[in-house]
Amino acid sequence: MLKQDSADAVVLAPAGSATASVIWLHGLGADGNDFVPIVPEFRLPAGMAVRFVFPHAPVRPVTINNGMRMRAWYDILELSAGAAQDEAGIRESAAILAKFIQRERDAGIAAGRIVVAGFSQGGAIALHQALRHPERLAGVMALSTYLPLRTTFAAESASANRELPILMCHGSSDPVLPLRLGTSSRDLLRAAGYGIEWKEYPMQHQLCLEEIRDIATWLRARLPPASAC
Repeated sequence: MLKQDSADAVVLAPAGSATASVIWLHGLGADGNDFVPIVPEFRLPAGMAVRFVFPHAPVRPVTINNGMRMRAWYDILELSAGAAQDEAGIRESAAILAKFIQRERDAGIAAGRIVVAGFSQGGAIALHQALRHPERLAGVMALSTYLPLRTTFAAESASANRELPILMCHGSSDPVLPLRLGTSSRDLLRAAGYGIEWKEYPMQHQLCLEEIRDIATWLRARLPPASAC
């Protein structure tokens, strides 16, 4: 795959024309380069012709890190269930993700061939936007994360994505975003009628080899080669 760097994202493009896209948001303090190295580990068939887009979050002060400025999709006031959330920041970054989705649409990728994904707070933004996106997407991967703004998603969810394939993965020993934040989000979404594929691993706040394999299997099912669609 061909790596392309720009001010707002890192892109891994197939040798030929892309027919599908994965837009993957990093976690707090990282940048778009964070998950680039794992793409070859997916061992996806060349025929899938997937373009991976890894956006960079804006730089902003983060309260739990003593106001230090770093790449973050939104401010984090504290890490606990029921803590106040940076709604303005969450919605601002959701709008950024929506623009990246539209960029792929403008490049000729059908909405149904676009997966949005994210790790930690990047996963929170991916879930937030995917549930509200007006066009049916191929799916969303929410890795070691939770559903933000829980009180608004039901009223704001888009009918186009009521049956959206959702993969949620979490570490059973995650000390940063405890497992209960993931399971409570899973249960809330299931109660609202969403189908959740849940994967739990004996790990902390990270990805593991088994998870990478499960993600690859899920992507193959969501984004089969265009000729097979």
